[in-house]
Amino acid sequence: MENSIKEDKLLRGGQFLVKETKAEDVFTPEDFTEEQKMMRDSVKEFVDREIWPKKEEFEKKNYALTEEVMGKAGELGFLGVAVPEEYDGLGMGFVSTMLVCDYISGATGSIATAFGAHTGIGTLPILLYGNEEQRKKYIPKLATGEWFGAYCLTEPGAGSDANSGKTKAELTDDGKNYKINGQKMWISNAGFASVFIVFARIQDDKNITGFIVEYDKENPNGITFGEEEKKLGIHASSTRQVFFNDTVVSAENMLSERGNGFKIAMNALNVGRIKLAAASLEAQRRVTDVAVKYANDRVQFKTPIAKFGAIKSKLAEMATSAWVGEAASYRAAKNIEDRINLRLEAGASHSDAELKTFEEYAIECSILKVACSEDVQNCSDEGIQVLGGMGFSADTPMESAWRDARIARIYEGTNEINRMLAVGMLIKKAMKGHVDLLGPAQAVGEELTGIPSMDKPDFNELFAEEKDMIKKLKKVFLMVAGRAVQKFGQDLEEHQQLLMAASDILIEAYMAESGILRAEKNVKRFGEDSQKEQIAMARLYLYHAVDIVNQKAKEGIASFAEGDEQRMMLMGLKRFTKYDRMPNVVELRNTIAEKLTSENKYCF
Repeated sequence: MENSIKEDKLLRGGQFLVKETKAEDVFTPEDFTEEQKMMRDSVKEFVDREIWPKKEEFEKKNYALTEEVMGKAGELGFLGVAVPEEYDGLGMGFVSTMLVCDYISGATGSIATAFGAHTGIGTLPILLYGNEEQRKKYIPKLATGEWFGAYCLTEPGAGSDANSGKTKAELTDDGKNYKINGQKMWISNAGFASVFIVFARIQDDKNITGFIVEYDKENPNGITFGEEEKKLGIHASSTRQVFFNDTVVSAENMLSERGNGFKIAMNALNVGRIKLAAASLEAQRRVTDVAVKYANDRVQFKTPIAKFGAIKSKLAEMATSAWVGEAASYRAAKNIEDRINLRLEAGASHSDAELKTFEEYAIECSILKVACSEDVQNCSDEGIQVLGGMGFSADTPMESAWRDARIARIYEGTNEINRMLAVGMLIKKAMKGHVDLLGPAQAVGEELTGIPSMDKPDFNELFAEEKDMIKKLKKVFLMVAGRAVQKFGQDLEEHQQLLMAASDILIEAYMAESGILRAEKNVKRFGEDSQKEQIAMARLYLYHAVDIVNQKAKEGIASFAEGDEQRMMLMGLKRFTKYDRMPNVVELRNTIAEKLTSENKYCF
């Protein structure tokens, strides 16, 4: 009975678009357990001791320091948070996994990348797809940091089109081994990894196959490396080309089944995407911290610049993007954790429970990857601007934060790929009957052709208008995407600009709703007076979301509708993006900024 109640309250992947979510049913950072708070604090203490004071060394490309810090993280159990106890991990839930990834990633992108590559795509393919013998052999060493992992998928001619790789795996005459030949590039952790997840094609198979390949400096087995790449950011993240020349791998080290590599690669990236969102959060908090402190200390025209409206605006927007990113990331993380637990309780194995769940929430994973990676770039850019000339100087942490942030929009699938994936996967779910888009889309169509209600809604209750606006933003997506599907059918995937415009509508609806729900839940339990800044952030984010939705929907409508149909859809768009009471944006920003400057830090 308890399971069925949980099941009723837990939305499946993508259902947020067509089903109402109540504030009491979302998880927020204010819901962290005491154990999770202790874990968060221990990670922060570790970062402040081992990483933040050595930031200059990371910028000097000290790869040995990255390896050393990763080893210490392994000793403290941080590398094994998501690993079951039977494989020497901590066996904690997905929210805790996100939390550790979040707080360990904010001081330098070099550690964020090394940590993410090792714990995610370097370890999870074995944990989720490996057989028991493979798990017992490799996972304990990876969980404790005795060995480090790397992931060899990308090739010079195979980036976003991952399944087009040319690396070959040829079975030896005795049938006991494979010989791997090929070239991989942009391999994170390549300089110190002992285990490589390598994707190669057997004969002329349609799909690639995964292999677990060990590396020993004393016996390189045909594995050689290019020089460390010269990169814009993440300077101390070891990134090299890896070459395989008749590298002998036991047939027993095939990961899962022959031809299953593309599926392994894609599902590993789903996990990586939401964890990358988490890895973008602490960086925003730290950048905001530095900006607030500088703005309070820097005096111009006999006044701290924190008192100037132009600076208040920047600080408020920086904090708002971080706060909403937290809300959305941990909302999705708890949905994932709960769904995994439901599957485990129903008798699924650990690997099956996780695999099916991450596949189910692939839409949310892509949404979060795009939103948070772009927010951390904007945040660091504004951080430089607040510091002015000092922000451009390598003597302050802003310029390295800006450079490090840039990679987040590229790896784990470019943001363009993820935008198209989010909408494409949602439409596929609808066609399979997993998410009912057709009924709500038809209802929106009928609303467009019907007579608008003249009744004035009652928006006196807190967040009543904001929640109504969220519903309307979802209608905009259903209107645009629904008509596009009708018009183009299976050919919709060829209309990439339209897909990307629809995706931005979807992203803004999810992120804005997450902020509103977080604020509403906290008002209900902590009181409205104590949450005025959080209320302001939720409203400020929504205000921007409405503008973005309006712009992207117009772009989409103009690209495929003409005449009366276009006029009708544009009238509907105007109705769906109209405030009854427009928020005072300057007042919202001032409320947020004054809290930040009075606390002299990111304080939410």
